[in-house]
Amino acid sequence: MESEENLSGEKQNSKQNVSVENSSSSKDTRQEPLEKQAKSQSFISPDKNQKSSKTQSLIDLALKDLQLSREQLEKEIEELSKKKIQIDNQLKSSFTGQSDAIARKVKGFQEYLTGALQDLAQSAEQLELVVPPVVVTPSPLDENKKIEPSKEPEVIPAVSDTFKPDEILIRRCFNQFLEQPDFYAEPWKLRRSLESIDVEMLEDWFFSMGGRGAQPSRGSRSKNALVAAGVIAILGELYGEQFQTLVLASQPERLGEWRRCLQDSLGLNREDFGPNSGIVLFERSDGLIERADRLEERGELPLIIIDAAEINVEIPILQFPIWLAFAGSPNEIYEEDGLI
Repeated sequence: MESEENLSGEKQNSKQNVSVENSSSSKDTRQEPLEKQAKSQSFISPDKNQKSSKTQSLIDLALKDLQLSREQLEKEIEELSKKKIQIDNQLKSSFTGQSDAIARKVKGFQEYLTGALQDLAQSAEQLELVVPPVVVTPSPLDENKKIEPSKEPEVIPAVSDTFKPDEILIRRCFNQFLEQPDFYAEPWKLRRSLESIDVEMLEDWFFSMGGRGAQPSRGSRSKNALVAAGVIAILGELYGEQFQTLVLASQPERLGEWRRCLQDSLGLNREDFGPNSGIVLFERSDGLIERADRLEERGELPLIIIDAAEINVEIPILQFPIWLAFAGSPNEIYEEDGLI
């Protein structure tokens, strides 16, 4: 019995040993692939880390380059914008820039006008124009009416009555002319005195001829200019600045003498002689007539004075309301022409 129990105990021990060996062997067999995997992982992971670090460094370098290039571009853009503003300011302040801007505006306006005219022409072509019929009605002026003669005849004032309303003022001026000369009188006032024969001549010219006609020469141009200065002073009292004196003499020397005498008699300056002044000097009658016509168109009065050396008087001069011609004697004319 004890032997059997010993045998059974040995069998059980042997079985346990076999199971232990099998389990240990199985453990060994399991641990081998794990160790292999760990070893393989330990060999693979350093390569991957190296590759990722290289790519990361390359990306960082690329980003740095992009950042630098971006900053450079921004600086260049800022500099260019500043230069553009500076150039615009220079163009606006300079003449060429302003002219260029004006030329652009004019060109744009021209293009606008061209387009507008083209549109207007097209719209005008599309319009249907209808000519309205013309109806002619007789005017009452065309009717034959009997003109009844006016019962009151029209009264035409005589030429000699032109200055009758101002006779008192004119005669007062005559009395002043006979007094002592006033060398400090205002301009356009007579600063010299006249003789009684000069006043009689002016009285005949104003009240008998109505300011239109010829008077005998006083023997010299200076005396004639003094009489004309009296006429200018009186008309200045009557018409103010609404008249202009036109002197006709066919030679520059004669006109120069007229200017000096009138300047001395009326206290004038050289500025008072000219187209836009109170006295205008003419060598030819056609220019004088043209000037007188313009004065009458403007509602002003021309006073025409003709030198004694002028033998002929143009007929158009006689149509103006006020003119004074000095009729020279034969000896005076001959002396002027150098025949004596």
